[in-house]
Amino acid sequence: MPTAHSTDADPAAAPEHVDVLIVGAGLSGIGAACHLRQEAPGTTYAILEARGASGGTWDLFRYPGVRSDSDMFTLGYAFRPWQEAKSIAGGAEILHYLRETATEYGVDEHIRYHSRVVRADWSTPEARWTVTVEHTDSGARTTHTCRFLHLCSGYYRYDEGYTPAWPGREDFTGTVVHPQHWPADLDIAGKRVVVIGSGATAFTLVPALAATASRVTMLQRSPSFVMSVPVHDPVARLLRRVLPEHRAHALTRWKNVRVSIALYGLCRRYPARMRALIRKGVLKRLPAGYDVDTHFNPPYQPWDQRMCLVPNGDFFRAIRSGKAEVVTDHIDAFTASGLRLRSGARLEAEVIVTATGLDLLPLGGIELAVDGEPVLIPERVAYKAMMLDGVPNLAFALGYTNASWTLKVDLVSSYVARLLRAMARSGYAVVTPRLPREPIRTTPFVEMTSGYFQRSRALLPLQGDRAPWRLWQHYRKDALLFGEPLDDAELEFRPAAAPAGRPRR
Repeated sequence: MPTAHSTDADPAAAPEHVDVLIVGAGLSGIGAACHLRQEAPGTTYAILEARGASGGTWDLFRYPGVRSDSDMFTLGYAFRPWQEAKSIAGGAEILHYLRETATEYGVDEHIRYHSRVVRADWSTPEARWTVTVEHTDSGARTTHTCRFLHLCSGYYRYDEGYTPAWPGREDFTGTVVHPQHWPADLDIAGKRVVVIGSGATAFTLVPALAATASRVTMLQRSPSFVMSVPVHDPVARLLRRVLPEHRAHALTRWKNVRVSIALYGLCRRYPARMRALIRKGVLKRLPAGYDVDTHFNPPYQPWDQRMCLVPNGDFFRAIRSGKAEVVTDHIDAFTASGLRLRSGARLEAEVIVTATGLDLLPLGGIELAVDGEPVLIPERVAYKAMMLDGVPNLAFALGYTNASWTLKVDLVSSYVARLLRAMARSGYAVVTPRLPREPIRTTPFVEMTSGYFQRSRALLPLQGDRAPWRLWQHYRKDALLFGEPLDDAELEFRPAAAPAGRPRR
């Protein structure tokens, strides 16, 4: 039986047919399997993972300082308390937590590694998916079947990150590296490093690299909003002293959810006030006279893009130490010894890190077809941001963009498990979201202005103008929509052999 980080794949060991086929053995896929075990016991399932290890993002990303910018009381699962002291955890700690969870719930025994799903075909007469799997260690292809397909592969490409085509890049004589594929043997000690980017990855890298590099420059085209957050949660510490672990975890999670909702709401309702408040926090942590308005005053409003959070202000400490700096400018070209900027300035570097974002790959890039007809994802409207109109027995897990990823995928995974249990009790085999007869106005699935969403907007499904075809990026409101599955009038249920059409309840 493969372990949580096995590199062996045996195609013949994968089951021919399961009730649920989960794609992806990262945070979402492991959570989905745990919910099935708890809320739909007896459901057979398998997890197909393209890579040779579990953990998804937290196994792939190995760059210095890698960490979450969400607290672990909400990034961790509601059903398994986070017990470590840190609220903001590093990548290795998160990976350990995921693999421990998989082992504790027996999920690791159901993971099939080196198994990339390339196509899935739904058959209405058979009421099942036939899934084509490419085994990445051998190139062989096999097929598996399932009643329900749950896509938990996240939203970005694992094999490559986004890197712009800069002129003169081939002239640079130093090392260029993307954080998504950080070389284990890269030594930056005593070197001049330029980090290109102004997102969460750049804010993570700069203080970590500054610890050993001679100097680190973060080069950004435009600023981001950034806030300092404590590594340790004082409320969690207090609650743990007086309450059982599960109770303390639940209350801390509830508190953190409320805080994140309140912060997002205030930013959207009072953007000018919140901009001033964030600016004040940055001023407090930087040297006197620092040009905050050039380097930390974005042209967009708070939460038009994801907020960058830095634990205990480590990014600002790196600047105060003199080991790190921020430059706001555009790249004109790479040179042999670094970068030439549009302003005419030059940045000397021996290592250039392109923290320039991700390439999105919605639904894992899987080709979908229903009864032989291709499913064009950008033309479909998402039901509860987790299913596609007209596509039977399929769900996908995409987390929040303005809060912890897991808050959303936990809602989805729990809903899927309860949906399958309710269908089995009522004699239904197929569930299909159907658009209402009344016209529905559609908008982009993600309305944030971050570059990676803008570049890939045409690949994503649409969302509607009202529930359940739209979620509100508000955990408490969204949770109400994930109520009793069989009570939703916009879901079509039928037995396996029944013709399409909305049956009587």
